[in-house]
Amino acid sequence: MERHGFDGGIAVEGRVVEQGDADYEHIRTTMVWNGVKPTRQPDVIVRAASERDVLAAVHLARSRGLRVALRSGGHNWCGSPLRDGGLLLDLSGLRECVVDPQTRTATVGPGVIGRELVPKLARYGLAFSSGHCGSVAVGGYLLSGGLGWDPGRWGPACAGVRGIEAVTADGTQVHCDLVEHPDLFWAARGAGPGFFAAVTAFRLALHPLSTAITTTAYVFPVTEAGTVARWAMDAAVELPPGVELSFVLAAADPGTGQPVVTLTATAFADSTTEAADWLGPVRVCPLADRALSHQTDEPTSMDALYAGSTTLWPENHRYAADTMWSSEDLTTLLPRLGTAVATAPSAKSLVLVPVAPASRNPALWQDMAFSALGESYAVPYAIWTDPDDDEANVRWLRETTETMAPLATGHYIAEADLTAAPTRAERSFTPSAWQRLCHLRTEFDPQGLFHSYLTP
Repeated sequence: MERHGFDGGIAVEGRVVEQGDADYEHIRTTMVWNGVKPTRQPDVIVRAASERDVLAAVHLARSRGLRVALRSGGHNWCGSPLRDGGLLLDLSGLRECVVDPQTRTATVGPGVIGRELVPKLARYGLAFSSGHCGSVAVGGYLLSGGLGWDPGRWGPACAGVRGIEAVTADGTQVHCDLVEHPDLFWAARGAGPGFFAAVTAFRLALHPLSTAITTTAYVFPVTEAGTVARWAMDAAVELPPGVELSFVLAAADPGTGQPVVTLTATAFADSTTEAADWLGPVRVCPLADRALSHQTDEPTSMDALYAGSTTLWPENHRYAADTMWSSEDLTTLLPRLGTAVATAPSAKSLVLVPVAPASRNPALWQDMAFSALGESYAVPYAIWTDPDDDEANVRWLRETTETMAPLATGHYIAEADLTAAPTRAERSFTPSAWQRLCHLRTEFDPQGLFHSYLTP
């Protein structure tokens, strides 16, 4: 029998599960997308169906002295939402999406996933910088900054957040933007899993839809990573902001089985002519005779891009991941990352290296906690299926990040392995942003109702 309230307490429209309930363990494990499930156990899980449920859950937690963790439905490799004790508030059921084509804005719930958001906006000829994986919900993605599609023109996704609706630690419903509660709004754009309020809706500024998405890609042996990086970095200088350039270093190419590096340039253009013009700097590659394969000016779609992401990060797999910002050039980073990925125990493992993952346009970097801490950025992913291989794959991930640590200047809070070291969260922000976040947490959540960042 489904329960819609707390014993002797508040009724909710959604679902309430407490330790000891028959379906508690099943619900608990679904709170983490990763096949590796932390053993941490909250006392109660509330699956909110409305903003009223969020308010009720916060009031209940306050009355019982329970700390609150939040979950929207992203990947979150280290399982931050699962904590021992307290209340886990699942916001993935808040999936309303209302588009206003006149003002080019949308109001979306934290549980809306990219694969749902993109077609809803496209009906109006509009778009937003959703995450690279279609199954990722906007809640945690936007709170963490959001490194998504078309970053050269749009910057981090949180730059497009114009306002939020939230329930604060004192049980108050508030609207936050640059005018109302600007400090809380500043923190909401980048604080990630340590944010100290429950966001129930985001107001997004939208962009015109690109109608001629086109890709050019080359696959090389991973031993060519340094040479490819030198050519690509020269070409990148000539690419317009509407071209997204990235490397994927894979432990095994599906066709050859050998470690490879794939360079992909994706143009978010408005015509095939424009796309061809934009991709000109990468269309003629002086290293083409060394490529294992390549495609040139291939028309694609958001559905196809999401399908490609699903191939790289499949469901029902086990994952470990970490992030690094660096001030080093990719010509230095890629050969070292290539050496590391060639030793991965799983053929599915990879390293993602976006080129300029977030626009440097100063207009897109105002009033936000999100911090880009270097010119270069990389994310190693250990990906495997057999639980017996957990130790070997996690060890590879940790050894890779430790090897690269002398070149790292920080981490990205959305995908940092917060269980690796107690400094991971702090090193995901500039010193001034971290100090301001700590101060605001004390101001808005003095009793520590909302869990702060996960630590080892």
